[in-house]
Amino acid sequence: MLLNICNSKTKKVLAAAVFASLLQGVVIATPVFAEAVATSETTASQETSTSEATVTQVPKQSKAKAADNTVALPDTTEQNEIDHSAEFKPVQNEFLKEGEGIPGSEVPYQNERSLSNEEWKAIDSLEKDIRILQREREEFFKNRAKEKEEKEKAFTNAFKNRQEYSIVFNPDDYSTKTMDANGEPVTFRAYEHLVYVKKPYDPESQMLSIFIPEAYLKGGTINGFTAETAPIFMPNGVGGYMPGQIVEPREESRHGGANAALYALSNGYVVVSPAIRGRSLKHENGYETGKAPALIVDYKAAVRFVRFNRKAGRIPAGDTEKIISSGTSAGGALSALLGATGNAKDYVPYLKEAGAAKERDDIFASMAYCPITNLENADMAYEWMFHNANEYYNAGPARRVPPTANSASPVGAVQDRPANAPVEAAKGTAITPEQKEISAELKEKFTEYLNDLNLRDSLGNRLNLAPDGYGLFREYIESLYLEAAQNAIDTGEDVSKTSWLTVSDGTAVHMDFDKYVATVKRLKGVPAFDAFDMTSGENNEFGTYDIPNKHFTRYALEHSQLVTVPKEEEEKEIAEEKARQYNLASPVEKRQLRKANLEEQMEKDKLDLSQYMANGRVIKMMNPMRYIGNPDVQTAPHWRIRHGVLDRDTALAIPAMLAVKLKNNDKAVDFKVAWGYGHAGDYDLPELFAWTDRICKIKDKADAILKEEQKKAKAKEQE
Repeated sequence: MLLNICNSKTKKVLAAAVFASLLQGVVIATPVFAEAVATSETTASQETSTSEATVTQVPKQSKAKAADNTVALPDTTEQNEIDHSAEFKPVQNEFLKEGEGIPGSEVPYQNERSLSNEEWKAIDSLEKDIRILQREREEFFKNRAKEKEEKEKAFTNAFKNRQEYSIVFNPDDYSTKTMDANGEPVTFRAYEHLVYVKKPYDPESQMLSIFIPEAYLKGGTINGFTAETAPIFMPNGVGGYMPGQIVEPREESRHGGANAALYALSNGYVVVSPAIRGRSLKHENGYETGKAPALIVDYKAAVRFVRFNRKAGRIPAGDTEKIISSGTSAGGALSALLGATGNAKDYVPYLKEAGAAKERDDIFASMAYCPITNLENADMAYEWMFHNANEYYNAGPARRVPPTANSASPVGAVQDRPANAPVEAAKGTAITPEQKEISAELKEKFTEYLNDLNLRDSLGNRLNLAPDGYGLFREYIESLYLEAAQNAIDTGEDVSKTSWLTVSDGTAVHMDFDKYVATVKRLKGVPAFDAFDMTSGENNEFGTYDIPNKHFTRYALEHSQLVTVPKEEEEKEIAEEKARQYNLASPVEKRQLRKANLEEQMEKDKLDLSQYMANGRVIKMMNPMRYIGNPDVQTAPHWRIRHGVLDRDTALAIPAMLAVKLKNNDKAVDFKVAWGYGHAGDYDLPELFAWTDRICKIKDKADAILKEEQKKAKAKEQE
């Protein structure tokens, strides 16, 4: 399902759709994104083509070209469109020849009034017209499927001869380096630029480097770890869903001192850092190769590469049962996605197509700084949080690199923003009345979504919201800010100038939510992520190999500047009215309604909605919330999530919901809001690695105890 819609509303819409189908094509009420009954790969691949055939659509003037709804990988299982014309065939008597009689489903009961000869002739004529139209519609969908199949073949052929690589690690190909990590020398071996899939679409973006402390190659220990027990730290350099570069060990970082990779090495960790495809990646043949779900496919492939080669003894150090991911912003979302989706079957066809190693891709722990995630619900969460703000401060699209002397920020832009983050203006832009109305609608929809999650606090209380946006969930969000303030107070920081905070006797006792919003201000416009003109970075992320940008929420599609789609409530009203008319119609009028409706639908079929809307399965694959709690998925047992008090790139509600859902599914979660920070990461490396040390050493002790017990049990059996 492309949007999480409350169950009661979904059932009502589906009920209308079922009733419509019983009317043999009279009602065109099937929702565009009705929840599929089955979740098989076949059902998922059919989702969008079914939608395009049933939604009421009116095209607007658009530069968007007709294209398919496929993803950026040429997996034929996922991308082949299936002819759905049979779904629109009414029940017919196979023994009737064309023009003879009427289908058995239309034979009147004995107590129905007798029809005149003229009426029977009219019925026969209409039935013949309907069958002709149905065949024309079936042919239309066959031709569309054929066109899409040809496009997919062209894509496959464009990459058919791409170079193949070995994914067997060579332990002899390395260089030795020494760096200063906050005053301490660290010597390590660097195995650099190793392609981690056999058939990469872009080798430069699908390679990794492995850094191993030299002490492990000489039988030494660091921080209590050995070559066998050393955790594997896997940071990603993704930002703004753009291509992520290999995170090299560096002596200086944005926050001063050694960066995370070098800090990890100094603490005895093996560091594996992959380059990862992103949304702006385009092959020289013109095809886009970094659209969703490419990022998570690559991250998983890197994990598989490490497990494959470490298990075979080729990588000389590192415990693959203690892999820890880390990232910031979209990279934080990617880290969370990797942690949530261990061994999920949805990704297997993509991994296979790229030639990933046949190994597990679950991990031990995930570190996520300010994750820009849960994108199909992020607009709603943002408006719930920032609805009362009357200005936004986004000055333009994401920058590909941090500003430098040769690449200055636009005039009036805020400095020191993370790489690939939206440019932040010093002066705000007013929210229009129309945007305010949209904000209110999205805020209301967030309440429905949040309540549907059935999240619980540690006492079992349901973290819900009332229609006005107030409730225990809001109190929980406020408590996170108060906890951050209290931590600042306890460490000696002066918070007296914080206008939205009330402090009594050294204790943070109250926050004014509206004052907080007025002080911090909103960064993004309305909507924040799925732009109506499809110009956001997230729209770009959900494009396909030949269509750069797509919508990924039902709401944005309904308000799109490129295509007109009725709202779900309107669809329901139309369905109910047509059903009412059909029930009151005479036998001849029923055929007239069926024919008119079929002609209307055939006109609407001409618009291929997949030009504008991302595939539902791909949207799911980019959201960790959709996998947590799935019994067929191995979600990481340990999580550390951070969100800055001053962060307004996404709403705090987004990581908060992620953290609570993880806790509700018995995962260990360290979730906090960091005082004094905005949209940033890696600002607390000592605390981060104290956390990783603790969970890793607890696991090592537990493993040692278990091993000893097994040894004793085996000895007892032999007595």
